[in-house]
Parts: sequence; C-alpha cells; structure tokens
Amino acid sequence: MPQQVTIFDTTLRDGTQGEGVSLTVEDKLKIAVKLDDFGIHYIEGGWPGSNGKDIEFFKRAQSLPLKHAKITAFGSTRRKGVRPEDDANLQAILDSGVKVATIFGKSWDFQVTTALQTTLEENEAMIYDSVRYLKSQGLEVIYDAEHFFDGYKNNREYALATIAKAEAAGADWIVLCDTNGGSLPGEIAAIVEDVVSRMKTPIGIHAHNDCELGVANSLAAVQAGARQVQGTFNGVGERCGNANLVSVIPNLQLKLGYRVISEEQLSTLTNTARYVSEIANVSMPVNQPYVGSAAFAHKGGIHVSAVLRHSKTYEHIQPELVGNRQRVLVSELAGQSNLVFKAQELNLDFNLENESTKRLIQTIKDLEHKGYQFEGADASLELLIRKAFDKEEHVFSIESFKLLVEKIGDNPVASEAILKVKVHGETVYTAAEGNGPVNALDNALRKALEGFYPDIRNIHLTDYKVRVINDRDATAAKVRVLIESSDFDATWSTVGVSENVIEASWEAILDSIRYALIGRPAVIENREERSERIGIVNH
Repeated sequence: MPQQVTIFDTTLRDGTQGEGVSLTVEDKLKIAVKLDDFGIHYIEGGWPGSNGKDIEFFKRAQSLPLKHAKITAFGSTRRKGVRPEDDANLQAILDSGVKVATIFGKSWDFQVTTALQTTLEENEAMIYDSVRYLKSQGLEVIYDAEHFFDGYKNNREYALATIAKAEAAGADWIVLCDTNGGSLPGEIAAIVEDVVSRMKTPIGIHAHNDCELGVANSLAAVQAGARQVQGTFNGVGERCGNANLVSVIPNLQLKLGYRVISEEQLSTLTNTARYVSEIANVSMPVNQPYVGSAAFAHKGGIHVSAVLRHSKTYEHIQPELVGNRQRVLVSELAGQSNLVFKAQELNLDFNLENESTKRLIQTIKDLEHKGYQFEGADASLELLIRKAFDKEEHVFSIESFKLLVEKIGDNPVASEAILKVKVHGETVYTAAEGNGPVNALDNALRKALEGFYPDIRNIHLTDYKVRVINDRDATAAKVRVLIESSDFDATWSTVGVSENVIEASWEAILDSIRYALIGRPAVIENREERSERIGIVNH
C-alpha cells in the first residue's frame, strides 16, 4: 500500500506575498473551491489577525461546500511577555471559526535575538504556550518552524529544542521551513532524516524557491520521512516563490509512488493550474512542467516521427495523466511528420499524393514567407488544415466593419467599432466601445455572437504579442500578432500578419473565436427574442 503524503496549499496566503499577485475575497473563495475539488487536504486561507479581507474570507468560507479540504488560519506565536489568552493574534485565529490553526515560531537563535529581540528561553515558552493554548481550544495545530534549516545549521541543539517544545505542547504537525530558500537537497534530506528519527509528531516541509530548488527540496524531504508538503499552485510567492505544488504532486505520485490524490483528480491538474493562474491574473510559463502548453510539444521532424510511432520516445509520461495533451509544432524547421500528426488528430487523410496535402504544404510555405509562424499558433494551423481538406466549419462571416477613433482635449482616446456579421444566415449589426480599436472590434464581435453562443462569455484573451517583421520600413513595417486565449478548460494560440497592426490583430482574434466555437452548438431562437435579450439589430 503506497504511503500517503498530505498536501497543504498556501496559495491564498503565502502566494499572495508574490509581486503582482492580489486576490479579492471572491477570488480566494473560487480558488478554495477549485483546490478542494482537486483533492488538496489543507487550504491556508490567510492571516485573520492582519487584515479585514482575510477576516471576511474566513467568515464566508464557513459556508463553502468543501468535500476534501480543511481551511486553516495562519498566525504567529504569542508576543513576548503576553499570555496566550490575551494575545490578539491567537484570538483572531479562534474568532475566524476554523478548526485548524497554522502558527509559526522562530527556530534560529539569530532570528530570536535579532528579529524578536528576546531571550532563547522566552522564545521556547512562546512556542509551547501558543500551541498548548490553541489545542486547549479544540483546534488541530500545525506548527511551522520558521528558518528551521538555517537554525539547524547554525545551532542544531537550539533548533531541535524549539520543535521539541511544539511537540510537548501537542502539535499535530511540525513543518520544517526553508524560509530563505537557500538549502540544498542533500542538506534537506539529512536534516529531515535526523528530525524524523527524534520526533513522534509527523513532519512536513515548507520550501522556498530562491535557489530554484523548491520542488527538489520538497521531494528530498518526503524521501527522508516528511509526510506533509506545503507549497503554492504555480509556485507563486514572495521573492522567487514557493515550492510549486503543480510539479510536486505528480512527481510524488507518478515518479515516487506515493499516494497523494486520486488518479481522476490528478487528471485535472492542468485545468486546475490554469484556473488558478487566470483567477490570480498571473501568466503561466508555456514551458511549465506537466501543465504548460509546451510541456508535451514537439517541433523537430525527427522527434515527431518517433512520437508518431510511440509517445514514450520523447515524453516522460502520458500527458493525459495530468490533463494535458500532446502538441506538434509546425514551422520551417519541422518535417512532414508534424503535418501528418496534425492531420491524424483531425482524422484527415494525409499523404503526399493527395491534392489537398500538396495545397496545404504550399500554403504553409507561402504564409511563412510572408511572416506567419505556426509553431506558436496551433489554433490557426488547425483552421488552415481544416480549410485545405474542406472540413472548415462556417460559423460566421464578417461582411464589414468601421472604426471610429476620437480624441477630444485631454480626455482619453475613445474607440468604437461598428460591425456587420452574418451568423447562421442572419445578418447582425452591432456596435461596441473598447480600450482601443482592437478591443472595440473584439467587443463588437462578441456582442454579435453572444446570442448564438452564450459560452463565448467564458473565452478571454490571456496574452497579446506584437513583433515587427521588417523593421527597415519603420512605422510602415509588417507586424506579426500572436494572441493566446483561454476558456479555463483549454488554451490556444492564433496568429495574424499585416502592415496594419489592427488588421493583424483582427485576423488573430477571428481565428481565436472561430477555433473556440468549433463543435459548439448554436442557440437558435426567435430573432426578436435574441435582439431584446442582447440588444442587437437583425436583418
């Protein structure tokens, strides 16, 4: 029977310490529900003694229909010279209504005398009193030993004495923290092994990523006997971030054989990681292990040829195990195997004698000569292949559009788009404003399609890149626009090229929307009902 490893997620608390990460109460509630569905065991919701936002979160979290996770509140040990029952921080934890408290205390003598400016003995008493008090109030207590590894390396006896106090007071978990993120896997393993041999209380690991070793250190700690891993989704956190649970969990379960979550839950890893990324408004790296869009992408023709025979030739796991998918990139460096793979994904007959195939290859060559790149625009490539094999879905067609851009005095530039589009035989006129002409066009198109495809509300742009192709032409240069879009379940990329950046952007947007609507049934209803519902004009 595989040994169980418990996962403690601190995205909602430690993750929000990262630069550029800010979550509203609604954001935190949504992420908590998603993490619970994924199978996370503990979700640290915040520090109720520090701000009103976290107090509101804990109040509202009590009504969340959680199936797996326990919500925990974070705080510090009592202040020096203050009784635990009089400590405002500990009282805030009790007032939050949680059943699990996570409190941190000092393990490094240098931190005690410098940061806390108290005696080593008082620090030990602060740890014991705080854990004991919270236990007496009926809470499960997780004790985070801050700076433990640095403390151990500088004064082993004192570091061990601090966690012995937490154990004596009844802590349910003792978590060893590499707070500065400067330890190496060998050091982590040796120290955790020493601690595990001395303690009866189960041990956890809380690693930071300052040396790019957050995941490696977490795995080393588990192999040395730790049974809880703390970290954040997508590794967000202060400075260089925390241990990335998106990598830790599959490594533990698929590589090391531990039991973490169910296979079904693991298959939603990619979706969960992307959901958290979208809610937090933090872009995921395309090459993020396991869940990035390039994690199982292949470009070189030799690689693709081998993958077509067996995926194991260039993939360390089946991408479906973590909810990702295999991708093949098509570019001037790729061989015919890449196109074969793409065609097979769409169940198309691809052979070099086929006229559709010959047309497609020549079209790709011509477009690349004009500046298109399809290795980063898989959705545009699929639409191109479908068109070559007469498998294109004619969801909508643009008949015309007009753009109005106006600047009056010191007021911001105002942009408005007027669009005429045919959808399932109906001609629809819409107008919309936007933050710039491209955004106005996008808004107008969505407004026109929303009555037929309500799910379009869930599709949103996640990245927008503009690249000048021939800079010698200065402001008249041809540009390439790459757009990444998402609907929480998937992410796709499209490309547009033109001397006009608006036209290039519009081309990429059209491809993105067309790709998103493939296979989606339209809502066919009375024209007047639709017009009244979304405020458009039909003819």
